[in-house]
Amino acid sequence: MQKILVIGGSRYFGKHLVTLLRDAGDEVTVLNRGSAAPPPGVGRVVADRDDEGLLREALGDRTFDTVVDQVCYTPLQAAVARRVFAGRTERYVMTSTMEVYDPAPPTAEARAYAEGKRRAEAVLREPGRGGGPFAFAAVRTAHVLGGGREEFTGRLAHYTGRIAAGTPVEVHEAPYATSFIHHHEIARFLQWTAGQSFTGAVDAASHGSLDVLELCALIAERVGRPAGLRTVEPGAPASPFSFDRDYALDNSRAEGLGYRFQRVADWLPEAIDETAGLSL
Repeated sequence: MQKILVIGGSRYFGKHLVTLLRDAGDEVTVLNRGSAAPPPGVGRVVADRDDEGLLREALGDRTFDTVVDQVCYTPLQAAVARRVFAGRTERYVMTSTMEVYDPAPPTAEARAYAEGKRRAEAVLREPGRGGGPFAFAAVRTAHVLGGGREEFTGRLAHYTGRIAAGTPVEVHEAPYATSFIHHHEIARFLQWTAGQSFTGAVDAASHGSLDVLELCALIAERVGRPAGLRTVEPGAPASPFSFDRDYALDNSRAEGLGYRFQRVADWLPEAIDETAGLSL
């Protein structure tokens, strides 16, 4: 049994991670601003992670074997966490993103998000004098899908809604493949990572990348309507998951460490059905 703190953990795959850890027998505590209560059997700390003084006060003398940080977006947040959790935990796992490699589409918002995550990783990874305050791992996750209404990004719904309505989907002329992962699988992977000892960055993605044309074809088959496509000019924005350069992750390090991922083909049809059913 481990003592694990989950920072965030109040929605989507974070909620599933918390219940997985609890059901595995770990002593789990959730830290958030009080927006949502944790499930039964899970402890709670209410604090604003950006306020270092109040965060220290809220934590008191608590210590943890592992911290899983679901909501670290900036180097300032990472710096606060590095100081506050030094001496409180042996291991720190940050949920990061594939966008740290090369944000796509390259909008100002996407670049700011990617740069924030990239710099946050760097702050938490920095060894400093005498080594770092804890062992650090960054989970760079693929595009997370599944869960119907729980999938708050609306990216899969963009496709199911347009194709069901006969509205064209905007795509690049020669789109490249990208990587996906089911919301339950990323929760399982984070649970597994919390119990490991490796450090550094690791990519988390189901096997089998897809380009946007393949995704549209599968959705069209599931909703029973042909997919209308509209090709955008080079450099113009397109629908989510349409990329004009290679945008797939390599999960070989995680597999080499002992984790076994699902195939996208095994779970994506059900995820499409869940999302498409919301508009029926």
